[in-house]
Amino acid sequence: MIASRLFFAAACISTPHPGSIVLDKNRTNVLGTHLIRCSEGTGFYRDGYCASGPEDRGVHVVCSEVTKAFLDFSKHQGNDLVNPLPEIQFKGLKPGDRWCLCADRWQEANLHHVAPPVILEATHERALSVIRAQDLQSNCPRQ
Repeated sequence: MIASRLFFAAACISTPHPGSIVLDKNRTNVLGTHLIRCSEGTGFYRDGYCASGPEDRGVHVVCSEVTKAFLDFSKHQGNDLVNPLPEIQFKGLKPGDRWCLCADRWQEANLHHVAPPVILEATHERALSVIRAQDLQSNCPRQ
């Protein structure tokens, strides 16, 4: 069961990313509305959505706009997200890119004060089983 949805997040609604206005009417975000696309080629299924299924052990459900601080932290933790890995069709990330992050890694980064901003409309509701709603909301971009 999902812990609690974010009801007072209107101040956190982000500027749509190119291509992100496409809705997935079969999946729900942390706001309780239809999940929107995070960015092309991301997500466990590489369909652009931060959706997850039972085979996704990493729970890749948090749509974030990565920062240099987060990328450095992730690399230090053993997950280099900067350098490309062509064998798995991974181009590498740079600050400002949107990517579906593992909920546990985002939470770990949050505890170390380097969590990247969260795009709530594109973050799957499953994130709420790992991350407190108020932590997600406090890390969304402000307009």
